[in-house]
Amino acid sequence: MATNPHAMTSDDTVVGSIDSTDSSTEYVIADISADGAWLSMQADDAPTLPAWR
Repeated sequence: MATNPHAMTSDDTVVGSIDSTDSSTEYVIADISADGAWLSMQADDAPTLPAWR
């Protein structure tokens, strides 16, 4: 039976943060409940997302 790799369970924890260094500022999104499940982009290039309730 195939499963949806994008489905979330109650144990998943997704976080976002701004990571700043002297040379750049990046927006990072990570699923801290899974190894290697993260992405980053220049903060100025990050899209504006609506608040999710």
